[in-house]
Amino acid sequence: MLKVIVNGCLGNVGKILTRLIIEDDELKLVCGVSKHPTDNNHFKIYPKMVDVIEDVDVIIDFSHHSCLDDVLNFALNTKTPLVIATTGYNDDELNKIKEASKLIPIFHSYNMSLGINVLLKLVKEATKMLANFDIEVIEKHHNKKVDAPSGTAVMIANAVKEVLPNIEYNYGRYGREAKRSDNEIGIHAVRGGTIVGEHNVIYAGHDEVVELKHIAQSKDIFAKGAIAAAKYLVHQNIGYYNMDNMLS
Repeated sequence: MLKVIVNGCLGNVGKILTRLIIEDDELKLVCGVSKHPTDNNHFKIYPKMVDVIEDVDVIIDFSHHSCLDDVLNFALNTKTPLVIATTGYNDDELNKIKEASKLIPIFHSYNMSLGINVLLKLVKEATKMLANFDIEVIEKHHNKKVDAPSGTAVMIANAVKEVLPNIEYNYGRYGREAKRSDNEIGIHAVRGGTIVGEHNVIYAGHDEVVELKHIAQSKDIFAKGAIAAAKYLVHQNIGYYNMDNMLS
């Protein structure tokens, strides 16, 4: 059985993830990590990764970007493969992840949904064929989400930029002089209610509009994707991996 730690085990997705791991015959949940540990009848919970004493095969991180150093240090010190599904990282933090992947296997994705990652492939193809269209990204999430725009919206914009490298990002267009430029992609965030996650990519041309859309109807899809990533990662060599590698 594959022995797993969940960092962020008491978060919204973390709770789902721990349940699915316990139900999976191929996995064993060794322990969890949370800043606010509680008594738990199923598994031990530590306040920090550095406190963990158990041996494990893989770490799944659904925590907070501020916990990056803690989880990377543990993974590097124990040479444990690491699945990172946390969002909100800045460039310096992303560089730390890339550097760590030179020493251990790391799987990193802002969105673990299979559907979203298919959407990213469609975005690249649509951008090639509709290069002269205006492109806008609109993401919608629940009113408790902290970071904006979502990591997935950034992934979509980055997918566009792979095809159109000179394009610039315009976050939440605003002001009296906000006319759209020819060389930009608009990225907009909506927060409200209990929306799990919705992403629209709009290609607006002359007298026609093409839209690509993904709707997440539950958080289970993210936990299931992370489990699939963990099972994939433990068989890989040192390096940096993402959904593209797994789906290929």
